[in-house]
Amino acid sequence: MKKTLIIIGAGLETIPVIQKAVEMGLHVVATDLNPEAPGFKYAHETVIGCVYTPEKSVEALKLWAAKGKKPDGIMCAAVDAPHTVAAVADFFGIQAVSNETAALATDKLAMKNRFKETGIPIPWYKELFDADELRKNFTKRKESLVIKPVDSRGARGVLRLEYGSDTLPDLQWAFEHAQHESPAGRVMIESYLNGPQISTEGFVVNGKTYTPGFSDRNYEYIDRFSPHIIENGGQLPSFLSDETQQEVKELTGMAAIALGINNGVFKGDMVVHNGKPYVIEIAARLSGGYFCTHEIPWNTGVDFIGTAIRLAIGETPAPKDMIPVFQEGVAQRYLFPDQGKVVRIEGIEEALAIDGIRMVEIRTQAGSIIPPTTNHPARAGVVMGVAETREKAVENVNKAVNCIKIITEKS
Repeated sequence: MKKTLIIIGAGLETIPVIQKAVEMGLHVVATDLNPEAPGFKYAHETVIGCVYTPEKSVEALKLWAAKGKKPDGIMCAAVDAPHTVAAVADFFGIQAVSNETAALATDKLAMKNRFKETGIPIPWYKELFDADELRKNFTKRKESLVIKPVDSRGARGVLRLEYGSDTLPDLQWAFEHAQHESPAGRVMIESYLNGPQISTEGFVVNGKTYTPGFSDRNYEYIDRFSPHIIENGGQLPSFLSDETQQEVKELTGMAAIALGINNGVFKGDMVVHNGKPYVIEIAARLSGGYFCTHEIPWNTGVDFIGTAIRLAIGETPAPKDMIPVFQEGVAQRYLFPDQGKVVRIEGIEEALAIDGIRMVEIRTQAGSIIPPTTNHPARAGVVMGVAETREKAVENVNKAVNCIKIITEKS
């Protein structure tokens, strides 16, 4: 009899996960609030339930289960919904991230408090209650700060307040902007640590950590979109030394365990500041942006999604399945057209013809409105490619990005 896997979320970037689970012979039940969610057509069954509201997902799946059905596992990918995964798993009595871990992973202040308690290196941080407090801290510390919602995602409401900058935004506006993007109206600040930023992704299996995913994050547009912090993809393998990479991986694993992840996946946002690694955030879920579904397998040969699915249904992956077998060059870049109404899109076929380009995904169309770029979901498309080296992959992907013209006009 087929095992049943519930996948929370059925958006565009979750499709490869659904497809992989089906390919592995599992019966897949996908949930999403959007009845037209693109991933639904790849699942065996669909359930309408809010990804980010645990109680609504539990109620929807309770009705599904009333027909005599029961899941063997549950997971989420490309949606920051470990709290929903935990609630559903708790209801059905199946293995998944705990409610405590999910709460820590979705509350950035609680997460930082846990890291501080357990000795994990993190930036200085503080909860804020009003703009006056922001002004006082900014004046007192005399350093660049990051202000962000305690409980949002996708870089919504996240701003870099650069100390000494002529373009520093109004601090009252900055506080209100971050607060507006918080469902609970909660805001925090932390030190902005300069240095290479890294995305990691890995597994905890019976308390032992494996981190095959390691990508240098690309912030070439940090000034262009300031004060918003917008990432423009990344590249693998890392330019960092093997020793530094190992230090980052070990710290990421320690942080995941500090959050209570014993058997599951984790995603780390890390920075190397003055030669020392620090944790910015850890997510108790699979990443978005095609990092776990495409980049890690292309870069390392590790079947990342297959391994994550096996963990989700209670199986124990072999260590060899989580260790890179090679290091291929991989690069990813996003498309940032000018604000306005899309008139036409050109150059897609030309971009796809470039050596090594494996994906050109356009997320807009003629007639659509391109808003100001203030968070990650606003990106209009993605280009990804593979080559023998990181440098060549970056060169090819940049060439492909330059081929694509998303032409807009201001209305």
